Amino acid sequence: MLDMAQVKAGDMVIDLGSGDGRIMITAAQRHGAQGFGVEIDPRLVQRSNEEARRLGIADRVKFLRQDLFSTDFHEANVLTLYLLPDVNLALRPKILAELKPGTRVVSHDYDMREWRPDAEETMPAPDKKVGMRKESMVYLWIVPARVEGEWTFELSSGGKTRRTRLVLQQRFQFVSGSVELTGQGDVPVSYGRLRGEELRLMLPPGALDRGPVELVGQVRGNSLSGTVRRADREVAHWNAHRRN
Repeated sequence: MLDMAQVKAGDMVIDLGSGDGRIMITAAQRHGAQGFGVEIDPRLVQRSNEEARRLGIADRVKFLRQDLFSTDFHEANVLTLYLLPDVNLALRPKILAELKPGTRVVSHDYDMREWRPDAEETMPAPDKKVGMRKESMVYLWIVPARVEGEWTFELSSGGKTRRTRLVLQQRFQFVSGSVELTGQGDVPVSYGRLRGEELRLMLPPGALDRGPVELVGQVRGNSLSGTVRRADREVAHWNAHRRN
């Protein structure tokens, strides 16, 4: 789970359903991270804190017995989940509302239904006690920025700037919409996807060029900026500002 989330030194990791503490302890020992685990069983919380003290990492790792839904995890760079499927789904709105775009969320065995994972892996689990299969699924999500709305879109090329309207709809990390172009009306986005604060939009042939073009940009609150790419070559720059 930690490798899949690419945990590194300085990351703030929060482990929900921390059990015996092994995920959080490994994050600190092997990856140089800090953070805390949340667990409902007081015996496991006590045992995990004792183990952190024994290993000399209690200054970077602690374990708490508290309600998952009242836990403040907005500072996390990585959120790990070892929870039941209905708890994952109940936490989903809080995760999307509180975590920063780009935060990595990793779940053991259970997904989040309509919020499709950005990556998933099957891992051997010979000691697994639940179910018949001796393997586990691990799911990774990258919290997407919010881009839904109407934007003023500016395209700069050859010393000239064109200004028009960009309308985006969003379903988790997947984006659809249209851009208004002179003589063409509203041209639909043929593909759109977010990975944290990185936005990629594909426009069909004939929209800005004879072939398809890709808009690659970064989201910064109500601003977007990036480059127009054609056949992996940058051909123009663009930016946008949200109107609503």
